[in-house]
Amino acid sequence: MASITTGLASSDARETRNPILAFLEWFGELGIFCVRLAKATFTPPFEWRELVRQMDIVGALSFPLVAAAGAATGAVMSLQMRFGLVRFGAKGMLPTVIVLSLIRETAPVITSLVVSGRVGAGIGAELGSMKVTEQIDAMEASAVNPYKFLVATRVLACIMMLPLLTLAADFCGVIAGWLASSLQDPISLRLFINHGLQMADFGDFLPPTIKTAVFGFIIGTIGCFQGMRTRGGTEGVGRSATSSVVIASLLIILADVLLVRFILVFFP
Repeated sequence: MASITTGLASSDARETRNPILAFLEWFGELGIFCVRLAKATFTPPFEWRELVRQMDIVGALSFPLVAAAGAATGAVMSLQMRFGLVRFGAKGMLPTVIVLSLIRETAPVITSLVVSGRVGAGIGAELGSMKVTEQIDAMEASAVNPYKFLVATRVLACIMMLPLLTLAADFCGVIAGWLASSLQDPISLRLFINHGLQMADFGDFLPPTIKTAVFGFIIGTIGCFQGMRTRGGTEGVGRSATSSVVIASLLIILADVLLVRFILVFFP
């Protein structure tokens, strides 16, 4: 017992002294986790019922929050941009600026961060609780692959539902932007949308929406990974939930920088 305690203490000391090593070890564990995830995802049999249930949790239960965030973003953009455009004599460009800003960048990022806060924390806490209470070990003892039943279904649900939630945020943002704009200068919804889409094409709409599938992969993978490696009882569950949100949000922002550059190359 004394040797085990000493070993744990020395391990903690090494992690304290070598944060770079701990960082690299975390990435190595994440890589192994992704390999096991890919194997579980593409190997039959598939857990269709659990996948549908997770899609409902990620999509339907996140819709009100995403819609509210998209509407608030559209209204704020309309109110803020109007003064700047009036100053330069370009008030007629307001619908175009709002629509393009929403569909190209604002709605995908806002949706992903909102879902990361709600779903990522939930996944990390749920799997973390199952880990510390040894439910995952019991599943393995019962010949149930936890990567197939718990991890793959949640990651796939996030990947499939993020683009749909982004479309909902786009719609709510445009409607709220029109309402906020109509309070200053009354304009019909049809005219607002026509002006907003007159300078947009398919390349402005599809790539930003599809890239949210990558954000969904990040949210699901990080949430499951942090939950599956939970240690330390209920305190560890809290740490897993918090770290799932923080790490996923940071990776979403970093991935967005790379994806925007990639999109501009192929869809200038």
